[in-house]
Amino acid sequence: MNKKILAWGLAASLSISSLLQVPVWAASQTTETATVIHSANLRSQPSLSGSHIRYLNTGEQITIMDQVNKYWYKVKDTNGVTGYVTTSSSYISTTYKPPSVQLAPAVAAQKVIDAGMKYLGTPYQFGSSRYDTNTFDCSDFVRQAFSDSLKLSLPFDSRSQGAFVQTVGKTTTDWHRLKPGDIMFFMSYKGSKASAYDGIDKSQQTITHDGIYLG
Repeated sequence: MNKKILAWGLAASLSISSLLQVPVWAASQTTETATVIHSANLRSQPSLSGSHIRYLNTGEQITIMDQVNKYWYKVKDTNGVTGYVTTSSSYISTTYKPPSVQLAPAVAAQKVIDAGMKYLGTPYQFGSSRYDTNTFDCSDFVRQAFSDSLKLSLPFDSRSQGAFVQTVGKTTTDWHRLKPGDIMFFMSYKGSKASAYDGIDKSQQTITHDGIYLG
C-alpha cells in the first residue's frame, strides 16, 4: 500500500521509545521457590491452549524459572519437569519479581519486528483467541509480538491498546515521524483520496485497526 494512502487513514501512532517507559522484563538469571496454594494446571506452553502436563497439588513446592508475561510463569517441579502455570496469587504464593531492563529504542523495535516476523503466514481470524497463536486478528498480532519480544502485556483489542498507549504518551498523526516498531492505529476507511479525509481530526476518531510499522 502506498505510504501516502496509508497515512490518510492513520488516526495516531505510538513511538516505541514511549512504550519503553513501561518496565520491560529481561530473561531471568535467578530462580525463586513458590508454593501452590490451590491446585493449578501445569501446561506445555504459556497459553490456555497449551497441553495439560499435570495438576500441581496444593502445598506443592515449585521453582519459578522465569515470568513469560503478566499471566504465566515458567516453572520446574521437584522431579525436574518444566512447564507453565498461572501467575495468579489465588493459585501461586511467591515473592518472585521479574527483573527489568532498559533497552535502546532501536534494539527494542527490532526485537518486536523479529517477533512479529515469526508469525508471517499465520491465518487471519477476526476475534481470534488471545490464548494461542493459531490465528490472529490485528490487535492480537500486535499484542503477541510485544509479549514475545519485550514481555509487555498490551490490552486485548485495538481500541483498548490505543487507550493504553495514550496514557504512556508521545503519539503523532504525522506518518513522516514514524520509526520501525511504532504501533500504528487506524480509523475507519473513508476512501482512497486524500480529500475524503479533509477536515477530520484523526486523533479523535474511533480506532478500528492497528499494526506495527516496518519503515
